[in-house]
Amino acid sequence: MSKIACSVYIVTLNCEAWLQKTLQSVQQFDEVIILDSGSTDHTYEIAHQFENVKIAHQDWLGYAAQKSLALAQCRNDWVLNLDGDEVLSEELQQEIVQVIQQDQLDALITPINDVFLGVPNSKHTKKHAKVRFFRKSKGQYDLANKVHENVVVTGESRRAEHDIYHYGESSIFVKVEKNNQYSNLKAAEKFQKGKSPSVAKLVLVMPMTFVKSYFIRRSCFNGWRGFVNSMINAFYAFLKEAKLFEQHMNRDNK
Repeated sequence: MSKIACSVYIVTLNCEAWLQKTLQSVQQFDEVIILDSGSTDHTYEIAHQFENVKIAHQDWLGYAAQKSLALAQCRNDWVLNLDGDEVLSEELQQEIVQVIQQDQLDALITPINDVFLGVPNSKHTKKHAKVRFFRKSKGQYDLANKVHENVVVTGESRRAEHDIYHYGESSIFVKVEKNNQYSNLKAAEKFQKGKSPSVAKLVLVMPMTFVKSYFIRRSCFNGWRGFVNSMINAFYAFLKEAKLFEQHMNRDNK
């Protein structure tokens, strides 16, 4: 079977838990570029098992900058970004092949199916979606984003019909730890952009985010996991605003 004329790029750090499944899901692609920022687990051993994978070290530059550098090393006109804890569905792979063959679009906005505590989202839950597959010449990263980096595409895109499965939120502990780290980065980003904290937002952001997550995005269909997930999402939103207050307080006390 001929390889899919598309480069996959991944940034990793200690991703052994899911990397095998990640790389198995893209074995049919022409090449996989991995930029690793210092793994001490079996990430390198797993990567070396796959003929289409190239792995190299790069000290951590930040999410957007690290992915931008990995993107620059891709040799194909079409590129696909995955994280080391994500798996490409077979259905989405076929959708990607069709887009390449038809050569009319410039990007797919891909739904991310978060497998929280080992269970995927209900089919009724509204999933987040990001540009993950695109023409290399039409996409670039906004380097001002410290976290939740996104590809900015100049061209025509549509929402993909099928999913990328995200397995990284394997426990409540892991999700809370990630949100604590991400909220530090988002608060610093807001502070550097000159945004001022808001008492009203500090008070309202948590209940409003819970309503959005649990009811509007329909996480309620995920049972007790959906309630827990929405509560953590709400607290994450609160942390970002609280830490922005902290940034301003620390500046004023200098």
